[in-house]
Amino acid sequence: MKSFSEYSALIEKSLRELEFPQGVLSSLYDPISYALSAGGKRLRPALVLMTADAFGGDATAAMRPAMGIEMYHNFTLLHDDVMDNSDTRRGRPSVHAKWDVNTAILSGDTMLTLATQLISGVADEHLRKVLDAFNAMAIRVYEGQCLDMDFENREDVTIDDYIRMIMDKTGALLGASAMIGAIIGGASDEDAARMYEYGMMLGVAFQIQDDWLDVFGDSNTFGKPIGGDINNNKKSFLMLSGLSDTSADGTALRDALRLPSGDTKVKVVTRLYEKMGISELCKKEVARYGSKALAALKKVNIDDEAKEPYRKLLDKLTGRKR
Repeated sequence: MKSFSEYSALIEKSLRELEFPQGVLSSLYDPISYALSAGGKRLRPALVLMTADAFGGDATAAMRPAMGIEMYHNFTLLHDDVMDNSDTRRGRPSVHAKWDVNTAILSGDTMLTLATQLISGVADEHLRKVLDAFNAMAIRVYEGQCLDMDFENREDVTIDDYIRMIMDKTGALLGASAMIGAIIGGASDEDAARMYEYGMMLGVAFQIQDDWLDVFGDSNTFGKPIGGDINNNKKSFLMLSGLSDTSADGTALRDALRLPSGDTKVKVVTRLYEKMGISELCKKEVARYGSKALAALKKVNIDDEAKEPYRKLLDKLTGRKR
């Protein structure tokens, strides 16, 4: 098996080689090329390739579905940026900021169909299972986005509500990536389901770590301004954990969240998080869901050598700075 970075490099090369129509259709396809060229970890498609290899399959046979997963992921980012009114993505203007909202919606729609075409590029004996996994994942992602939007107008959101949301919005895509790779590699249904569980739990740990980085990370390495969740009153794991505190600190946090957006608000809320031990709580939850991922991996019928890259990936993502 290759290293995770080698799988990521293969994906990067294949994405660069994709060709899109130009001329009168450049206004549709240029934003797609732009979105795909922004880089990123290529985590999800690399997980497809790595898992196909782990089960003794041919990673090249998983390349088109892997690219489809990455195309789908970037489609969701285009539409998320519109819904969140976010003008920045990976340190540069988002598609709707560089072009306009209508372009981001239409190019995103096109990416969804391109993703489906790429996902379908598997051997006939795997096609039904791969499409079922992809479509089930897509529905969960949309449900997660719906919950995320609903949370903006709700004052009764709990930690359990939040975990369900990120399982749908983040965990399902990582879970499906691992499952699709397993299917293409010839895994049993049981092992494919175990790989899905590994990816799901990895996704939850990944998102809680992302929430932590938004407050306690370094903007130079994180790729976006620190404190965005605080300024937007986004119901992150940190915020919900703090709001569940019924002490004077919890009251102070509720007051601080009413401050106008800006550096002062970020500093006040961050100090309260530190005082309340929210940073350490985040780290414990990341470790807990990481342990759940490893528990699922332990049950998978591949040898220990093939499992090692998954352990390293977990360590990398839960200890990351960006």
